Amino acid sequence: MTFGAAGARASWCRVRCALLAAALALWAAGAAAQQPPEPEGPSRVTPKRASVATKYMAAAANPLAAEAGREILRQGGSSVDAVIAMQLVLNLVEPQSSGIGGGAYLVQYDASRKAIATYDGRETAPAEATADLFLDANGQPPSSYNDARAGGRAVATPGLLRMLEMAHRDYGRLPWGRLFEPAMRLAESGFVISPRLASLIAAEPQLREFPAAAAYFFHSDGTPRPAGERLANPQFYETLRIIANGGADAFYRGQIARDVVAAVNDPKAQGPAGHAGTLSAADLVLYRAVKRDPVCVVYRGLHVCGMGPSSSGGIAVAQILGILDHYTLRDLSPGSLEAVHLISEASSLAYADRARYVADSDFLSVPVKGLVGTAYLQRRAAVISLTHAMAHAEPGRLGTQTGGLPDVDASREAPSTSHVTAVDAAGNATAMTTTIEGAFGSRLFVRGFLLNNEMTDFSWRPAINGVPAINRIEPGKRPRSSMAPTIVTDREGRLVLTVGSPGGPRIIPYVVQALIGAIDWRLNMQEAVSLPHFVDMNGPVELEQGTSITELTAALKALGHEVLIEPETSGLQGIMVERRGNKVRYVGGADPRREGEALGD
Repeated sequence: MTFGAAGARASWCRVRCALLAAALALWAAGAAAQQPPEPEGPSRVTPKRASVATKYMAAAANPLAAEAGREILRQGGSSVDAVIAMQLVLNLVEPQSSGIGGGAYLVQYDASRKAIATYDGRETAPAEATADLFLDANGQPPSSYNDARAGGRAVATPGLLRMLEMAHRDYGRLPWGRLFEPAMRLAESGFVISPRLASLIAAEPQLREFPAAAAYFFHSDGTPRPAGERLANPQFYETLRIIANGGADAFYRGQIARDVVAAVNDPKAQGPAGHAGTLSAADLVLYRAVKRDPVCVVYRGLHVCGMGPSSSGGIAVAQILGILDHYTLRDLSPGSLEAVHLISEASSLAYADRARYVADSDFLSVPVKGLVGTAYLQRRAAVISLTHAMAHAEPGRLGTQTGGLPDVDASREAPSTSHVTAVDAAGNATAMTTTIEGAFGSRLFVRGFLLNNEMTDFSWRPAINGVPAINRIEPGKRPRSSMAPTIVTDREGRLVLTVGSPGGPRIIPYVVQALIGAIDWRLNMQEAVSLPHFVDMNGPVELEQGTSITELTAALKALGHEVLIEPETSGLQGIMVERRGNKVRYVGGADPRREGEALGD
């Protein structure tokens, strides 16, 4: 087997995992032993079969949301229309992960022009926020994530609705108000609480400390609402009705905006450990979504495109794939020692660059073209050894560009996020990753929805050894993210697949592994999103607990990797295009680690 970057042939004693079906069986059997970590842990694992359609398809992390997307597509809606409808339903049925109190990134494929567009709806720091927001009187950050995430101090200016409105103006087909109808029906009549939502409510002690959230998620006697209970949300119904009639302005101005600002700034609303925030009415009025250039790389002859800064996801995915394009992966088995080593090493290099170079490009000159340039990635690929692991990857050098100080004290980027995707009857595709940051966000529940705690995605220390951190808090700045909604096209510009995931900083390897599974190993979309995970963020290699990938522990340690066994709570959703002559069919996959589905006709 030839490894192009090193220009050498390696003879390894290969360690093979079980076949994919056996891996999933082991994984499902081990799921019960997984212990949910903070902030949003795993729930039960349910192996799934690929969904197939010939007209259109929608995929989301909850069946009710996926059904809303299919309903809109059946009415002749566009892929953007379907994604908007799914997001609004997720605000009800998966409130811990995303909603109108948060933000999102959206990648759009225009089939008529064979073009990619990207939209940045990331939250922004309020104008009155200061770089030392999370420091105490002694200049120290909070001792734990839980101490930072609850209350108004953690709330950034929501960006989701402004971004959705912008994308709808460009690519929507149905009227804005019609997209709210599925969520409004569920808010009025109620929906059945899913096992995942019920388990997360029960495991979240801070929710009880916030009266509005406690009244919604718990019974009057303090017991958490269980799976199977029907839950209506009349407050959210009224909020949706107002926004459906008045557009995004109805959220960013008027009574909804006043209620949001009041909740963030009222000291009595923050819970025992919470701090009032700085969000103002002006912050909401002045918020703008941004249409940005996509970040693309050629991998195995295909064009892989994602988000640029303020997200680091698109750059990191492009870097990892660009490095691995110099190696032959198609001859390796999924879960083999060689594959895990190579992908992990490429990931370490990307995370080193991420820490040094990437933050909000409106506040920092991010060398995007340099970071994903062919010559640079070839040099980065040559750093990888086939026989031993790097102790710690260092950021690369880009000519005279030295970057900023690595955010070694950045906050914990939480995995409470969701991903939705759709392909419409015209062949347009939308991939959107959406978040309120930690599970249940700031815990502030206003007019039927939760507000984000996105300020904790900034570096908690504004400077390290006197040098400003590149991801420090600045007014109007967007915190760095790892969200990586991704669309792949072929040489002719035709859609190949769309994929994305929640998972905090682990989003990047989750998406990369699904892409490699689909492209190199020719797995269908369901098989690709179901692969056991391994994660290297320029530290230990994390192997997914309860899966056959853990059989590599000893072999990876022999190569010099530090190894941890961890639950890996992804939530991948993807749609793949299969072409046979003039016939097209869509194959959808939903992550077995969550409750999602891919539905189409």
